[in-house]
Amino acid sequence: MPTASAQIFDGPGHPLRCENLPLPDGLAPGAVLVEIGLATICGSDLHTLSGLRTEPVPLILGHEAVGRIVASQRPTFAPGDRISWSIADSCGTCLACTEHHLPEKCAALFKYGHAALIDGSGLNGCYATHLLIRPGTHIAKVDDCLPDSTVAPANCALATAVNAIAVLPTPCHRVLVQGAGLLGLYTCALLAERDIAQIYCTDIDADRLALSTEFGAIPITEPPPEGLDAVFEVAGNADLIPSGIAALRPGGSYVFVGMVHPNTRLELTGEQVIRKCLTIRGVHNYSPHHLGEALAFLARTADRYPYPSLVSDPFALAELEQAIALAETRQHIRVAVAPSA
Repeated sequence: MPTASAQIFDGPGHPLRCENLPLPDGLAPGAVLVEIGLATICGSDLHTLSGLRTEPVPLILGHEAVGRIVASQRPTFAPGDRISWSIADSCGTCLACTEHHLPEKCAALFKYGHAALIDGSGLNGCYATHLLIRPGTHIAKVDDCLPDSTVAPANCALATAVNAIAVLPTPCHRVLVQGAGLLGLYTCALLAERDIAQIYCTDIDADRLALSTEFGAIPITEPPPEGLDAVFEVAGNADLIPSGIAALRPGGSYVFVGMVHPNTRLELTGEQVIRKCLTIRGVHNYSPHHLGEALAFLARTADRYPYPSLVSDPFALAELEQAIALAETRQHIRVAVAPSA
């Protein structure tokens, strides 16, 4: 029986273990079996590995990836197609999917790389040679001009950044991006392509902050200037919020993106929000159309930004422990794993 090779996570403190899982005999209508070409290690994977966030175990981690179709039960997709896919599968019928237009908050949401091995085929994460894409998952074909290392993180960090900048105040000329990780660098580039005149960026990592200049930002180490139209929190650090609130102009917008973990109690009063007439927006993941916009953005700007430099040379799947150790050093914006190599 054909099998997939996968790295299984049993919980914090347990070593990863390699296991062979059977490939499905047949596919349900709308399902697609993909062979993973390249996966990247996201910060949320590191949070799960360390215990900062809790997921059901055992499971296969990994949700940022690109691959080629092996078998398909969708009429517009065929074996050999190179694809990216949404990190979540949605039902399409609940209130979140229909009336609220937030399929990323579906009542029956399934997230790749965050689901237990006993859920379905078990081929639920990208640290494996194969992934089974469910019928409610958005799939997008990928331009062959884009290298795997550029495409792999698009279905998480970039699509989320597209969602984050979708609503800007009017006018919007001066913004602050708090964090120069992948979310922050993508946000800077997206804002630069929207012709935002002044894009300030902060980060405690000097190397990452310097890199932000290549993505259209003005790096700053002092408190941000006042009178900003918008601030984007993409660092996951609640301590940054007071300075962001102070820097916003009346009527400005604060977009929270990075604080997706419990240690994020805010130093904030209602008076600060009310007296400045501020808008605060939370962004968690994205809708299907944001992934299409993300891939189109990459194809359009591939020659303008050094996307390949953000990702390390790939590790083999058997070397995932070493890849994770490197990712934890923050030496690279993303560390890559080539499961099918």
